[in-house]
Amino acid sequence: MTRSGTGRHRERHDPHWIEWLTGLVSAVLIAGMLCWIGWEAVTRKATPPDLSITVLATQATSAGHRVAFDIYNSATTTAASVTVVGRLTEGDRIVEENQITFDYVAAESKSTGAILFRNDPAGRGLDIRAAGYTDP
Repeated sequence: MTRSGTGRHRERHDPHWIEWLTGLVSAVLIAGMLCWIGWEAVTRKATPPDLSITVLATQATSAGHRVAFDIYNSATTTAASVTVVGRLTEGDRIVEENQITFDYVAAESKSTGAILFRNDPAGRGLDIRAAGYTDP
């Protein structure tokens, strides 16, 4: 048995070198992120939403046909209440028209959605486009 007070762990008052290194690396990363965010805030120009759509797939469902698509916003501002219209046409005649509304499409990002049609899009003209948005 040891006497009281001996054999117990005692903390050192001077920090270990790994603590200094960790603190230094963390400080450099935080300073770098703050500089980057500040630079972006000062130099980046706000451009209005620029929306484009890419059709991914058409699939038969029990209720008709689903046309899946990605909507891209390549601008530096977000678009809200984005309305997307899908049309099936035969020549100049519109066979069917449906629309979907996205709550928002963030700046420099993409969202995925689908429009449901009763008629089969195969052999018909398919036009899916963004019809409008609001500023958030």
